[in-house]
Amino acid sequence: MKSPLLTLPGAVPAEGVDEGVAAHYGDLFREQRALADGAGFVDLSHRGVVTVTGEDRLAWLHLLLTQHVSDLPAGRATEALILSANGHIEHALYLVDDGETVWAHVEPDTQDALIAYLESMKFFYRVEVADRTADIALVHLPAGSIAEVPQGVAVRETPYGRDLFLPRADLEAYAGQAGPPAGILAYEALRVEQHRPRLGFETDHRTIPHELGWIGSAVHLQKGCYRGQETVARVQNLGKPPRRLVFLHLDGSEVHLPVAGTELRLADDGPDGRKIGFITTSVRHHELGPVALALVKRNVPVDAPLVAGDTAAAQEAVVEP
Repeated sequence: MKSPLLTLPGAVPAEGVDEGVAAHYGDLFREQRALADGAGFVDLSHRGVVTVTGEDRLAWLHLLLTQHVSDLPAGRATEALILSANGHIEHALYLVDDGETVWAHVEPDTQDALIAYLESMKFFYRVEVADRTADIALVHLPAGSIAEVPQGVAVRETPYGRDLFLPRADLEAYAGQAGPPAGILAYEALRVEQHRPRLGFETDHRTIPHELGWIGSAVHLQKGCYRGQETVARVQNLGKPPRRLVFLHLDGSEVHLPVAGTELRLADDGPDGRKIGFITTSVRHHELGPVALALVKRNVPVDAPLVAGDTAAAQEAVVEP
């Protein structure tokens, strides 16, 4: 779905998964600095929006999600996953309940598969699931923003900012009063700095929650049964995940960033060394320079210098080995 804000001055369209919104508006670092200072907004209107209504909505979702939501207070933001039977991550949902409706935003073009799964699990529960992507646009206000929130709009308040579920028809008007726009590249740079994983970026077909540090924030270890819980409990109680998320400082002298999927090796092993991981997201940060998130084998020493392709990389542990 193409955002009308692509007509704003300087807007350069994003590509790939984030197609439909602006990558930037002409000055990537200025946009990053504005967000870091609590100014401006990010157009995330390409993301899927799903609602669940009905008196059983929280009790029903509690059975399906990795998060404890049966007693979720109105207005409290949370996040949750849906796992496969083998414990692999299939969906990531960013939720808030307004007292009558659960609002969730999800990765672009994943809402159809999510809704199909939810519909298959309704049984006798008094719930209604709806795809609201066509009429609701997600807008992100950074932490510290003093921008006005329109009355009646569902809001997810998090340490990283506020997610507004704005009527799509109001998007252009709201953009005119919300401050300077920032593109998805600025938003992604701050996400990487904050070590926050993203479905489809830090995940692949075999990712389990422990590898990305989603235990606690998206997975509640004391709630009842859900699909994939056996894997979560087994790894938590008896073992360690096979991989772990790391934050990388990349050699700033290189012109090109190593792209997602670039293989990681131990620097001491040279270019013919064995693969020990791969880049998941790489960005240029306004203060830190070129940085990235990556998945590496759990037993890689936390102080070992790495090489991403031909680019030297120093790691910081996000998930402890």
